[in-house]
Amino acid sequence: MTTDLSIHRSSGRPDAPRPTRTTTPRTPGPRAGIREWTALVVLMLPVLVITLDNTVLSFAIPQLSASLEPTSTQLLWIIDVYPLCLASLLVTMGLLGDRLGRRLLLLVGAAGFGVVGLYAAFAPSAEHLIAARALRGVFGATLMPSTLSLLRNLFHDAGQRRLAIAIWGSGFAGGSAIGPIVGGWLLDHYAWGSIFLFTLPLIAVLLVAGPFLLPESRRRGGGRIDVPGVVMSLLAMVPFVFGIKEFALHGPSALAFGMLALGVVVGVAFARRQLALAEPLLDVRLFTHPVFTASIVGNFFSIFAFAGLVFYLSQYLQLVLGLDPMHAGTHLLPGALASIVAGLLAVRLARAWPLRVLVPAGIAVSTGGYALAATLHTSTPALVIVFVFVLVGAGVGLAETLTNDAILASVPAERAGAASGISETAYELGSALGVAILGSTLAATYRGALELPAGVTGAAADQARETLAGAAAAAPTLPPATSEALLGAARGAFMSGVELTSGVAATVTGLTAIVVAVLLHRAEGRGISGT
Repeated sequence: MTTDLSIHRSSGRPDAPRPTRTTTPRTPGPRAGIREWTALVVLMLPVLVITLDNTVLSFAIPQLSASLEPTSTQLLWIIDVYPLCLASLLVTMGLLGDRLGRRLLLLVGAAGFGVVGLYAAFAPSAEHLIAARALRGVFGATLMPSTLSLLRNLFHDAGQRRLAIAIWGSGFAGGSAIGPIVGGWLLDHYAWGSIFLFTLPLIAVLLVAGPFLLPESRRRGGGRIDVPGVVMSLLAMVPFVFGIKEFALHGPSALAFGMLALGVVVGVAFARRQLALAEPLLDVRLFTHPVFTASIVGNFFSIFAFAGLVFYLSQYLQLVLGLDPMHAGTHLLPGALASIVAGLLAVRLARAWPLRVLVPAGIAVSTGGYALAATLHTSTPALVIVFVFVLVGAGVGLAETLTNDAILASVPAERAGAASGISETAYELGSALGVAILGSTLAATYRGALELPAGVTGAAADQARETLAGAAAAAPTLPPATSEALLGAARGAFMSGVELTSGVAATVTGLTAIVVAVLLHRAEGRGISGT
């Protein structure tokens, strides 16, 4: 006998979803064959493309800073605008795929993603690169909901679906492992723009194999897209993130508080609008189900902390420890492998242990990694960084494999696009806010702690105050003794930021583990299953 979750809606005004307990045996879904498992390989290509794109960019920050000379705010936007656009449009694209066809949207998005990559590779200024990254985010938003929803419709057997999600999720870790090494080699031999080109062969394979191996699927009888809701979601997220950056980098101001207030007000109005619609853009009623809510909370805050970690530790490896991009990237490889192993191990562990134990445990392991990162200093052995990423990677791999499966299992197959859109929105919004909040915290701490040595004035001083990469670029223009003093001061100020930022990440994930444990415990007490 199993406990099943049903979400009921009347044909008129939508009611809040109500979990119900049933005592009928669950009928196993049809098992997948060779074609479905081969199709899974194709569905991993978009995951690899997006992960490679994001991971490599972090390691290109020093070259980008030297070539385009972005301000600290522009540098954060170069990183952040992509996940921000993704997060704003993922639910919309999930619903669009439900209606027009998930395979169609996946292929169109992949083609656009590749073309915009050419624009990014040859961007002549920071402003152009920000624009290219924004467009890349728009097309990237078509990829993730389509892959997850197609996966949900390919694998109907619960055990096979969980294994498929673990394998699919290993694409994130695989991209994290391959990206820095291949990208590091490219950065050692070619200009920074090359990092946007080496995913093109993967996109080509997807475009050729996709029509043959991926079955088209869509939701029948879907309503219209809530266009005002799409606009409102953008008007809520963009000003809010801008306000965070403005507040952290320049202190309290009317502009910062105004942008934050605008984001909150529009966000509340957006939620109220969604509650009133029969076909909402974002079905906020799903959040009344504790398993769904716990899974989203776990995904959001896990990637929130991880995105901030990669942002500043990629700079630490290169600009503090002095490693070249390729060798810096190899320090992420064990963590990526740990994430893959933990994700696959989650499939076995889920047979013996409930979600309320495994998911908080995974988040807690990650918390240990962030706490260790808070102890780093300018002479810390690089091996410690490896251990940090192993802890974080293993924790994230375990937790997110199970939460992604729980999210998809909580909705019927025809709503897979919308559910995966919400899941990916949490992931990408967490990534955007992680870089925005933790990156801004790091930048503000760096500026406050930096004491410029005598002789550093004018343009060199302005450049050094912006970022650690700016200080590294300004140092060669100064006399040797002054140059060494500037680098020492800048690295010390940067490590002050790393210590504080890592402590914030550890606190956030520690609290998340507690909240998720409570929510899942309540769900189990009510007899609600997430699988």
